[in-house]
Amino acid sequence: MTPLEQLLAPESVVSRLRASDKPQVLADLTRRAVAGQPIAPAAALAALVSREALGSTGVGRGIAVPHARLAGLQSSVAAFARLERPLDWAAIDGQPVDLVFLLLSPESGGEHLAALAAVSRRLREQSTADAIRAADSAPSIRALLLGP
Repeated sequence: MTPLEQLLAPESVVSRLRASDKPQVLADLTRRAVAGQPIAPAAALAALVSREALGSTGVGRGIAVPHARLAGLQSSVAAFARLERPLDWAAIDGQPVDLVFLLLSPESGGEHLAALAAVSRRLREQSTADAIRAADSAPSIRALLLGP
């Protein structure tokens, strides 16, 4: 199993998330990521909002990678959404975001940085981002994220 495969459960991938703003996207993806975990969605969302307040996680080219570390989380979890309509994310290039990979990791250990690096490598590939935007289903998107 690849690192991303361990993080991203099939039910945590959304092919057309309808949201009106960044807080709504974060709330929806947080709920999906922590389902079945011993973490309250409100606590996870608060950690993400705090992290986002430090600086936007919009990395450019329509991609955002909101992330946070949480006490009490035993292993990293993630959720992904292709947004139905691009939203302002205060990204570094000023472009709206339509691909969002949310990552929550335990407070200690190097798992967080390794997971962020793996996600960044996949989404930085323009061909992968383009294929995700053209994919017809959540399983297809997940397969593209997991890669060969």
